[in-house]
Amino acid sequence: MKPSQLFSRRQVMKTMAALAGGAVLSPARLLAQSNLSSPLDPGKMTIAFGHVGPKTDEGWTWTHHLGRQAVEKAFPTAKFLEVENIPFSAKGTRTIRQFVVQGADMVFLTTDYGDLSNPLIEASPDVAFMECAAYDTGPNKRAYYVKHWDPSYLIGMAAGLLTKKNKLGYVGSYPTPAVHASINSFHLGARSVNPNVETGVVFINSWFDPQGANQAGRALVNSECDFLFGIMDEAAYLQVAEEAGIWAAMWNTDIRKYGPNAYVSSVLLDWTSYYVGQVRNRVEGTWKGGELDLLAMGSGVDRDAWGQNVPQDVRDQVDAMRDRMIGGYSPFVGPMFDNEGNQQVAEGEVLDESTLYAWPWLLQGVTASA
Repeated sequence: MKPSQLFSRRQVMKTMAALAGGAVLSPARLLAQSNLSSPLDPGKMTIAFGHVGPKTDEGWTWTHHLGRQAVEKAFPTAKFLEVENIPFSAKGTRTIRQFVVQGADMVFLTTDYGDLSNPLIEASPDVAFMECAAYDTGPNKRAYYVKHWDPSYLIGMAAGLLTKKNKLGYVGSYPTPAVHASINSFHLGARSVNPNVETGVVFINSWFDPQGANQAGRALVNSECDFLFGIMDEAAYLQVAEEAGIWAAMWNTDIRKYGPNAYVSSVLLDWTSYYVGQVRNRVEGTWKGGELDLLAMGSGVDRDAWGQNVPQDVRDQVDAMRDRMIGGYSPFVGPMFDNEGNQQVAEGEVLDESTLYAWPWLLQGVTASA
């Protein structure tokens, strides 16, 4: 199944909001000729960043804000626009439209707004759009993301080695293909060293909800999970793990300070070099849309430094696998069955990146609840 064929709950919400948003820009813009191949003077350039959450979250949005700061340092004469907490609604559409009205030459949308942003992008051919985790591209739209499944697999290995009860917990945002990829790679890594592991998932229908993540973490602990992982933009379930005396691993940044005894590692994101490079391409007139960039482990995403209590033998075993993966080995090999017992991947078949980027099913041994 191709990413463009996927239709998640989150995409349904965005489609409904886009229909409610009405018209976007004047039809005349549709006929405009793109100037994306022309060099730009950074001193006359406007660069916009639109975020799904608060830049103080110490998580997803914070990592993109650091990328924006790196761009500003590299191009100090450019003008910058930055808006936090852009919703998946008509209000979000208006915010993105305002970037164009304010003269943005380049727009970074640090999450996938899909059906909300696409009409605006198509109507603005002279603006270079970068949309994170998008499932489609266009002449003036470039998609980008990280191969987060690789460090998630490594963290899963650590979980499989550390668990005593063979029950792992995952705090999820929405049941999207990208989140499925995170869950599955974690679970697959755990089962590679401990075939008896089961993974329970609780979705809280938000990317940033400390109270919801706390409650989900407690529910998983109460179901006897002794290792928590997730894809949230804050530290709530790490604090639950610290209090419960169990292990936890995180996403986005190093936030071990909220649970130094529980902390194992994190899927660590770094957009700085990529963002600076894309802006430089636009300044030089070499930027192109129509492509998807996936930042590899060691070049934009990685496993964070080990937590203080992770045993040395666990570190050594997982780090040996990281070296193999950096060298080109893929552990995402069949046979694989979904959590309804259907074989989805044949024995010896290696999953391609399109499936890893947008995994449409959950693995056997994973149970999910809202």
